[in-house]
Amino acid sequence: MSELETSSPAETEGIAARLAPLLEPGDVVTVAGDLGAGKTTFVRGAARALGVEGPVTSPTFTVGHRYHGRVDVSHLDLYRFQGVSAAEWGDLEPYFDGAVCFVEWPEAGQGALPPARVAVRLRHRDPVHRLINLEAEKSLLKAVFSDADTRV
Repeated sequence: MSELETSSPAETEGIAARLAPLLEPGDVVTVAGDLGAGKTTFVRGAARALGVEGPVTSPTFTVGHRYHGRVDVSHLDLYRFQGVSAAEWGDLEPYFDGAVCFVEWPEAGQGALPPARVAVRLRHRDPVHRLINLEAEKSLLKAVFSDADTRV
């Protein structure tokens, strides 16, 4: 696990942008954290690095967005879910096909979602700073962050 600290949305996006080039279609990245911790900001940084242009916004009220770039990106938000039923999974499953899929509020999908290649947890250190924990295969984290300062 790696823990990094950021002090701006641009820095949070930058961390995601360093991770994104190592992701490929079929990879799932869970993005957990409290309201306002920077989950959508993290996804936006990764999406930009994968060639997505235009707005990258929270899909809280639509459940999911699909963006086209050099690599397609799916962005799900399970905030309003209590769990994921078989019928709901049928609606979500296409988002995982042929795309890197970022899932905010993944706790609601526990047991139903495909395994995560990377698990991200963001939290407030104080009103300005965020702590970002990344959990993944050690070789992936080393490839991305071996030369990174723990405070970007």
